[in-house]
Amino acid sequence: MNWDWEKLQDKRQRQFGSGPDFKGLGDEFKRLGDFNFNVPGGPKVIFIILALLWLASGIYIVEPGEVGVVKRFGAYDRTTGPGPHYHIPFPVESVLTPKVAEVQKVEVGYATTGMKQEGGFQYRSVPEEALMLTGDDNIVDVQFIVQFQIGDPVEWLFRIQRPVPTVKAAAEAAMREVIGNKTIDSVLTTGKLEIQNTTKELLQSILDRYNSGVTIVAVQLQDVHAPKDVMEAFKDVASAMEDKDRYINEAESYANDILPKARGQAAALLNDAQGYRESVVRKAQGEASRFLAMLAEYNKAKDITHDRLFIEAMEEIFSNPELEKVIISDDALKQVVPYLPLDRQGRVKSGDKGGK
Repeated sequence: MNWDWEKLQDKRQRQFGSGPDFKGLGDEFKRLGDFNFNVPGGPKVIFIILALLWLASGIYIVEPGEVGVVKRFGAYDRTTGPGPHYHIPFPVESVLTPKVAEVQKVEVGYATTGMKQEGGFQYRSVPEEALMLTGDDNIVDVQFIVQFQIGDPVEWLFRIQRPVPTVKAAAEAAMREVIGNKTIDSVLTTGKLEIQNTTKELLQSILDRYNSGVTIVAVQLQDVHAPKDVMEAFKDVASAMEDKDRYINEAESYANDILPKARGQAAALLNDAQGYRESVVRKAQGEASRFLAMLAEYNKAKDITHDRLFIEAMEEIFSNPELEKVIISDDALKQVVPYLPLDRQGRVKSGDKGGK
């Protein structure tokens, strides 16, 4: 095939004026044409190269943490694991590789808008998602995230048209149902862990009924508070409840400290009383035994025993240095006024001392 490039250039110059010189480019096209039409088998070689490239396009690699889902004419055909694989090239078969090991999350009640200049993330509240009604007819602002994984890639790809928005809508519905069965005090204080666990179970059951192929990893409350209009009043209530708990803890701590001491003191008093009782009883029994023995001797010899008892009593009195003695004979006693130490009687009685 011969092209008249000089006539072509003249024609272009007449139409567009002087322009770039295409003479060298024309030589290249000429040589390419000579290759295609003058070399034996030229079109067949090109066709074979294109066919090989088309066949090679069926090679694909599934990365770790992914699953290969092969579609044949748009319908599910088979699933492949990590590694190199082959499928019939387009348009017969195609491959999707969802990341089944990746933990995805959706935000409910708020949205991340970007990074702050000083670090961290910027958030904005989404009231239509966050405001929920509790079981005691109070409004509460609930912000939470749902973490999930692809459990069944086939159901994830073919059962639901928009899986991520579906997970978010189901999570919001599950949380509203759980919050609707709780009081606002429980939601704001002690019931958060139970709310998370119950919402996770309910959300998983909803997604299982949808055949969504989603596995819920966790439901985490990020922020739970009363609406802004009544925020201060709820803060006062929460502060009062904290003070109540603190006073209860302080009282229990004081009781735990004082009660063992009181029990110990009571046990010590009981032991002392028991010991004193035993001592008094045994002393009284001893005195009674001694008296009975003495009575037996007295019955045998009354005069001697009487004199011996008198002598022993007088010996005990006179030998006691703490007793003040005044000795007056019978004759002197008839002639003088009896001596009574009235000035010492008070002191003697107060000191548990006797005098004769």
